[in-house]
Amino acid sequence: MIYTVTFNPALDYVVRMDALALGQVNRTVSEDVQLGGKGINVSWVLRELGHENVALGFVAGFTGKAIEDGLAAKGVATDFIHLPAGLTRINVKLKAGEETEINGKGPDISAEALEELFHKLDALGEGDVLVLAGSIPASMPSDVYESILARLEGKNVLCAVDATRDLLVNVLKYKPFLIKPNNHELGEIFGRVLTTDEEIRECAEKLQQQGARNVLVSMAGDGAMLLDENGGCHRLAAYKGKVKNSVGAGDSMVAGFLAGYLDSGDYAHALRVGSAAGSATAFSDVLATRSEIEALLNQA
Repeated sequence: MIYTVTFNPALDYVVRMDALALGQVNRTVSEDVQLGGKGINVSWVLRELGHENVALGFVAGFTGKAIEDGLAAKGVATDFIHLPAGLTRINVKLKAGEETEINGKGPDISAEALEELFHKLDALGEGDVLVLAGSIPASMPSDVYESILARLEGKNVLCAVDATRDLLVNVLKYKPFLIKPNNHELGEIFGRVLTTDEEIRECAEKLQQQGARNVLVSMAGDGAMLLDENGGCHRLAAYKGKVKNSVGAGDSMVAGFLAGYLDSGDYAHALRVGSAAGSATAFSDVLATRSEIEALLNQA
């Protein structure tokens, strides 16, 4: 089974306006409420691609219930820990020419609640896949990703980690199956600005040397690069389309890559599906559908 973890999920309230005037009454052109959180995005796209999975994490209050109900309607199983106080956060996305975001803080997560999550993860074993994606709330220990991978060490769980800087680098010693920095995040790890394929490959190889089995580097309009655990380097140009939305594109790429690999066992195919899923989301106002992903794959 595939499991995703979202430590700080959200409801994204997306508001579109012709213009935003501060200090005045503004009226919307349209609004929408979407489920938010990197792990939740991965779960959504995995289910769209036909892969059952379980969304784990923490929820609180009526907003948390809305997330559970939304995932259930999509066919995604959930096993969230219900916090006794606070509210799952609401993020406001104002789209009025430029995009402005107001992100909520979210509820505090106690040591007891975290231990409950650890207990759930202890049940994972060979053949299971775990996706850890995104930042962690301030109320949680900064080494929580390390703690999780340490507990799973030796259990043959395929772990995918999509995080930045120390959150990512500090788990490499546990040999995660997949990491997915973008080219800017990859450069930040090494204190460099990466401008060529050679520079990106050099830095990705360093992360492999530190323990990552497969390094998938997303590069927005420049495509993607995969260094696989067999020594292969795969480079794919970007799919063609009009970018409407960057939110969830990287998460969709992770979901597509995992789906492609689990379906075929082939890394080149996994890269194509991952890139198509990421691009399809970027070309849509919401997360990509299976038909949108397949349409891009048929272009190749």
